[in-house]
Amino acid sequence: MAGARLFHAEDVTVGVENEWQVCVIGDVEHIDLAQTILQSKHYRNLVRRTQSGDVPAQSLRALDAWLQHNSSRIWENSWVRLPYRLLNAVARACLDHDLLADKSRPEAGQRRDTARFLITQHGETWLRIPVSYLLKLVLSQVAEGADPLVRNTALAIQDCFLNDNTSPEICSFYPVRLDREPQAGAAVAREVQRRFLLTQLLTAYANQALGLRDHGQEVQVYSSPHTPWRQKQLNRLIPDAFYRELFMSPCLSGWDDGEAKYRYMHLCHEVLSRSQLNAVRKMKEAGIIQNNLVILPSLSNTGLANNGVHISIGSRCLTRWMAEPAHPFKAADEKNIGDLATKMIEYFLPLFVGTYSASPHKLEFYDFHPETILGFLPHELDHTHLRMLWRRWKKKGRFKVFGRALTPFGPEWIDRLLNRLFGFKGDFVPDFRLLDYPVALQSTAESPALDGCLGNDQRLLADLAEQGVFDARMPVYRLWRLRDYARMKFSGFEARYYSQFGDTATDMADAVCLQVLITALAYRTIGAGLLNHADIPDSTEVESERRQILFGAAAGIPTFYIRRDTPCAFMQSLLAKVARTRPSRRYPACIRVRADEYRKALVKVLREDGADLIRELNAGRVLDDLEKRLQPGNGRNVAVRMSDEIRESLGGNSIARTRGDAFNQAAEQYYRETLRHRETGLALDVMASDIAALQAAAANDPRLRAALAAVCGGRDGTALFSEMKQGILDGTLKQDPLGQMIHLLLLIIDREMNLNK
Repeated sequence: MAGARLFHAEDVTVGVENEWQVCVIGDVEHIDLAQTILQSKHYRNLVRRTQSGDVPAQSLRALDAWLQHNSSRIWENSWVRLPYRLLNAVARACLDHDLLADKSRPEAGQRRDTARFLITQHGETWLRIPVSYLLKLVLSQVAEGADPLVRNTALAIQDCFLNDNTSPEICSFYPVRLDREPQAGAAVAREVQRRFLLTQLLTAYANQALGLRDHGQEVQVYSSPHTPWRQKQLNRLIPDAFYRELFMSPCLSGWDDGEAKYRYMHLCHEVLSRSQLNAVRKMKEAGIIQNNLVILPSLSNTGLANNGVHISIGSRCLTRWMAEPAHPFKAADEKNIGDLATKMIEYFLPLFVGTYSASPHKLEFYDFHPETILGFLPHELDHTHLRMLWRRWKKKGRFKVFGRALTPFGPEWIDRLLNRLFGFKGDFVPDFRLLDYPVALQSTAESPALDGCLGNDQRLLADLAEQGVFDARMPVYRLWRLRDYARMKFSGFEARYYSQFGDTATDMADAVCLQVLITALAYRTIGAGLLNHADIPDSTEVESERRQILFGAAAGIPTFYIRRDTPCAFMQSLLAKVARTRPSRRYPACIRVRADEYRKALVKVLREDGADLIRELNAGRVLDDLEKRLQPGNGRNVAVRMSDEIRESLGGNSIARTRGDAFNQAAEQYYRETLRHRETGLALDVMASDIAALQAAAANDPRLRAALAAVCGGRDGTALFSEMKQGILDGTLKQDPLGQMIHLLLLIIDREMNLNK
């Protein structure tokens, strides 16, 4: 590694996977989710058992109320239904291929569950599919009859529309090179904006061309980090198996054997549900639950419906080394150095939480049952740090009566009465998604996850499976995941700690720049021999010690504690730069550290140790801005900015004076309406500049010039776009102009793919 400029600007490529939320707007009689419930065996059995007295009538009344009393007419994660005859030949060919049992062996015939998708309705064949697959299908629909350049681009990017989860997962159409522009991260943000805009255009086109609007359905796709509130309500009303039937994606696209992947997604849901129950046992062992009065978590976990952003960075140099059989840098070296870099980088991850991405959430007193809000944290922290975090979180909530801390008793009516009686204000959480999902499973004493040894993931998974925490068939969930060449065909890392960006153009761009800066610094530090595995020991205590800081930041907890004699030399070096630390009175063996001062110290380390890297990446402005974001209450901070906008939508009351359910439902509306419209407008601005660049490039490219003329009908592209822009924003643009805009955007994407090769 000596002399190699690993993860410097000219070495890095970036790809992004966005998990987006969907909803279908319409009345009960037109919505697939509602009709599937009403026509299900579960519903019929519930009616019969209610009539016979086997189950309380309240169970049926609650489910009927969920179905019939939906004044918003919004049904998150519902499938859609459309007449099969509306599909053209290209879309039908796409569907036929994806309905194969094994796409690598067409002779094996169709999937056994094809009848789920092709149904009879109104005397003809209809198609029912999740929205994540609808997006791929409509991309095929618009390809028919298009210019060959447009058609080839549409078909080339189809596989980026994944269909393995409840929400659409859409990956970058091409890896973005950072050395094409002076500001690292800006090109990455624009790639995401183009992808988001294409998704909006495809959705609008599907609503018209595939008859969704004519049949009482209107699809929307947007960014939203939390499991929808109504979906959580429904989850409490139905069995876990029925929940999986309704919300697990059928995995039509992206895998040769879609049915096997579908069974795997069922496994994921079953494992997470069981794992959360096992977390209750760990809380009791840790002394957090001190008696047998607990609120059992649901047997059906909704965590798979949360949505984040995964940003992967690859090293072109490492990838070349790994691709050359004769090169001395081997898989063992990639793993050894990658694990060490991961450990160092994890200390810097609190810089991102709430500052660049967030998922604001309001908790009330009656929500503060540890067995529900601590979620998977017992599987992510050791008992000592879990107890510390829980004590400080309760203190932050200020649930005290006559000087004594109070926690909910259990019966909801009692807890709500106490909440009103004592006027508790609740607690604001900056990034609840990181607490509500297993983002960083803890190592075991015998199987450290980051010791640099090949196969340590499999050994850890075997241990976790024995404990009932996880399943060996699933990947280890991590905040920062090594992407090894053997599996991915590139060498790099995937960051999985991003929840919701407030602004793609600024927040995401700057976050990518900081992510690359920290990674480059880690590799240079290791390459110079200044850090080795002994400096960050592979003990569960040291691992938990560093991760408690990130989880504390997600919960908005202002302090944390580090052992005075911590065996981690790297942590000791960081603490030497942290201001305003003091010995803890409660924990005599520990130092009390202010989270804000710790994050300031991290920025100081970056400035001192990475000065030349900062100049290369043009990251000085990013760090200046980061210091502002770290100031308490600063509007540059994403958690503050988004929560202020959500609060304003409710009349401007402070968060403390706003009910938790009102704030959280207003947050969903904010993501669905305010943020979606804003991001669409900003993406249209990017498209406007892209069209100008496209027309300039067409002057010297006969093939592109011909394609542009075919798409625009001989008109100037900028003028055509200007006429249609407002219609896109308003949702009033008709089918044919929408098709033109999709074709124009596909030409832009094709050009960007070529520029980034």
